[in-house]
Amino acid sequence: MQKFARITPQYPGVRAPLAPEVCAAWLGRLGPLLARWFDAPGTVWEMQAWYSLVTTPPAGLAPIQRLPHVDGTDPRQIAMMLYLHRTGHGGTAFFRHRSTGLEALTQADYPRYAAALQADVARTGLPPAAYTTDGAPHFERIHAVPGHFNSAVFYRGNILHSGVIDNDTPLSADPHEGRLTINAFFRPAE
Repeated sequence: MQKFARITPQYPGVRAPLAPEVCAAWLGRLGPLLARWFDAPGTVWEMQAWYSLVTTPPAGLAPIQRLPHVDGTDPRQIAMMLYLHRTGHGGTAFFRHRSTGLEALTQADYPRYAAALQADVARTGLPPAAYTTDGAPHFERIHAVPGHFNSAVFYRGNILHSGVIDNDTPLSADPHEGRLTINAFFRPAE
């Protein structure tokens, strides 16, 4: 029943927004837990969330989609992935950038990271048109969370990460058969 559409060029698929009343209900339950889990007592949170469906085949990935990424450089932003699929695709993997040793990016780190990554790519070329698995050659996979149905992972959005997508398993555009998740971002209210 959702109206999925391509919302941003960075996401390799389509999304549909979660209803505001659902976000409000989740915030009421999750806000106190996020404050405790992420050492942010008294924080009032804002939330954005989407149903997300990975649909771009590996050969169609843009260069930026072949690398681990961050959702921003603010360590106060918390990301959540709720896995709603039962496919051969997995959960979320976390990475360290080999040449800088960075696992998370702040605004101060970003220029150094961007310059180092640009030098890495100039030296070895872009990764092949595929979803990143082990991160080679520029990244090292340091942890992976399995994407079991109805489980979720919460993490700081400035940590280098990527979806665990099996490059040999088809990506269906049908939410009943594809890699469906709910992606949410929680930020301290300004």
